[in-house]
Amino acid sequence: MSKEPGRAATGELPVDAADWPEPERSLLPFVPMIYIAWADGVLTPAEIDGIREVARRQPWLTDPARARLDQWLDPAAPPPATRLHGLLLTMRRVAAHLPSTEPLSLAHLGAALARAGGNAEWELPQAQAALGEVEAALGVVGTEALREILADERVAAVREAEAGASFDAAAMNRFIEGDRRNTRKWVFGILSAPEFRQTHDLGLAEYRERVWRWCRVLAERGLGGAGFPPEYGGGGDIARSVAIFETIAFHDLSLLVKYGVHFGLFGGSIYFLGTRRHHEAYLRDVISMRLPGCYAMTETGHGSNVRDLETTATYDAASGEFIIHSPTASACKDWIGNAALHGRMAVVFAQLEAGGEQHGVHAFLVPLRTDAGKPCAGVHIEDCGHKAGLNGVDNGRIRFDHVRIPRENLLDRFGAVAPDGSYSSPIPSPSRRFFTMLGTLVIGRISIAAAACSAGKVALTIATRYAARRRQFGPAGGGEVPILDYLTMRRRLIPRIATTYALDFALYDLTRTFAARVGGDLREVEVLAAGLKAFSSRHTVETVQACREACGGQGYLSSNRLGTLKADTDVFTTFEGDNAVLLQLVARGLLTEYREELGELKVWGIARHLARRAATRLAELNPITARRTDEEHLRDPEFHGGTLRYRETRLLVTAARRLKHRIDQGCDSFEALNQTQDHLVALARAHIERVVFDRFREAIERCDTPSLREVLERLGTLYALDRIERDAGWFLASGIIEAGKARAIRTLVNRLCAELRPDAVALVDAFGIPDAVLQAPIATS
Repeated sequence: MSKEPGRAATGELPVDAADWPEPERSLLPFVPMIYIAWADGVLTPAEIDGIREVARRQPWLTDPARARLDQWLDPAAPPPATRLHGLLLTMRRVAAHLPSTEPLSLAHLGAALARAGGNAEWELPQAQAALGEVEAALGVVGTEALREILADERVAAVREAEAGASFDAAAMNRFIEGDRRNTRKWVFGILSAPEFRQTHDLGLAEYRERVWRWCRVLAERGLGGAGFPPEYGGGGDIARSVAIFETIAFHDLSLLVKYGVHFGLFGGSIYFLGTRRHHEAYLRDVISMRLPGCYAMTETGHGSNVRDLETTATYDAASGEFIIHSPTASACKDWIGNAALHGRMAVVFAQLEAGGEQHGVHAFLVPLRTDAGKPCAGVHIEDCGHKAGLNGVDNGRIRFDHVRIPRENLLDRFGAVAPDGSYSSPIPSPSRRFFTMLGTLVIGRISIAAAACSAGKVALTIATRYAARRRQFGPAGGGEVPILDYLTMRRRLIPRIATTYALDFALYDLTRTFAARVGGDLREVEVLAAGLKAFSSRHTVETVQACREACGGQGYLSSNRLGTLKADTDVFTTFEGDNAVLLQLVARGLLTEYREELGELKVWGIARHLARRAATRLAELNPITARRTDEEHLRDPEFHGGTLRYRETRLLVTAARRLKHRIDQGCDSFEALNQTQDHLVALARAHIERVVFDRFREAIERCDTPSLREVLERLGTLYALDRIERDAGWFLASGIIEAGKARAIRTLVNRLCAELRPDAVALVDAFGIPDAVLQAPIATS
């Protein structure tokens, strides 16, 4: 653009009519972006369209200027190398006169060129935002691109300015932990001891023994009793028990599962399904771990289908005993944690038969081993062996051969059998009784969801710290840059950090809601727990994989934990309910309000619900809103919440219509559900994503520290836009957004990732994981 490199870069900009092509001063702000695009090879159609779209919105650009821009963007007429070099020299001269304290990006450099060329319009905030859109649309990393254009010293100053986070990580940690803070500190103190140091070369037997020893240490320190009543040696605080559980998840997940099976599932079943005599007889020994236990629900042939379990519990009135029996090979209790080695008693779910009548699935306390550690008479135990992960847990397979237990071993809070064999229950409906019985154990799903979120935090902490330090590649003549500066790396990690924050607030709220409602109506909590367990475990599996890839070969070293996390978290999508099944449970809960309708989704329940929904008309599409692409609108929480709520409501109404149509055509309820499973799962996901958004917004509104609130606002926007972008196909097909808006959302997601990049390490530091617990050299050394 200039053949006079010695002239000043301020005031009148040198212009030569022979430059490529003939210059237009009003187009000078586009020069840095166009230079980078051409220097990288050739402008793509998407890059051309992105620049043109922004240019069209600038009212001061004349038609001749737009025509000249088309010349600049013509792939058939690329600029000569000498002209590109001329552009480079001009940009360097202009940048040299900028104050060192001024923030620098391609957009800022473009505005500086405009000033030098006498075009003041580009100083307007909307014009600055427009240039930022172009930069984001090109998908370039600002500081890396600037290294190509400017002197290394100027870029180094930019990097130094970026290094400081906009908020205090310790303050953010205090805000997100809330009343969990003291509990976390206590548990972290225990897990940071040398005896909890992890190693990664243990054999199966050694690893199981180590986890068993760790678990007993936690029991000795009183961690396992937090949720049980004080009169049995517990702490009486269910919310605190979840906080303990999710904190253990920052350490070793085999320890977490073994701890959870014993205290949460075995002990929790006795507490929630049993009555006072069971509490008196067993809870003290559960809390102290003198009575190691198992939770025997899953069967080889039935998986998540608890209603149709085959194991039988037949009452013998003559002896006053139940006979526990596995009638077929498919009735074996499978994948039972603690069963292969350490469990001495199990809560066994079986079909109760008394007085010649069937009463459905109930829970029974069945001894597995004698005090000497040998299997009890009629109890046959196999070791499931080495697994893909969680090998510190001794999973076993149990078969019962007419095992006799006392009548009192029935956990009879919801169903009792008298000595003569007569059955009674405070809940007359068998279906409602069944779901009420399972609903009391919802704490297991809440705990697993919270633990999965913790595992995701571990992976993100490791990968983000590593990505901020690890340098790789760089422009010709320049040094290597941190891999977190690359857009693909930001895209890989930062939206997942935003989702983790959102999910953490949602789980925190759910835990407290559950603790407040124990003994009351838990239907809403059950549905939300199922959905958040599915959402959290899937998010964690995908996050750990992304973090492993982000760390390259270092992520494949066992010492850096990501490989182990990948193996150990994979099954989180399966246990405590397969995710696909749980999402259908969520959809059923949304389709009907009554527990007895959930089992069969009765025709009249659907019709009644549909009639109610039809009375509430969906908001009509507003084509202006669908097309709006201005940043103020795209960052507006009202837009985010309205869009997510619309999707949920529309999916709910259309799912009900599809179901009713099939039933009206003579299809039975089971087949109608089967034919619409994909729709129901989409509905459930939409519901959970909307609920997580709402809980995140509530948390942001509670934050009264400006620096924290500002970054949380960005995270909230990123979470919402990331969810919308992930489902862009549905939103486009439904007319909620148009193609231009979808592109604008993608651009803004890129920009938000760039805005949050300086805060990324502080955001994961705010998770508060001590290095002694994190134990990953690439993140702690």
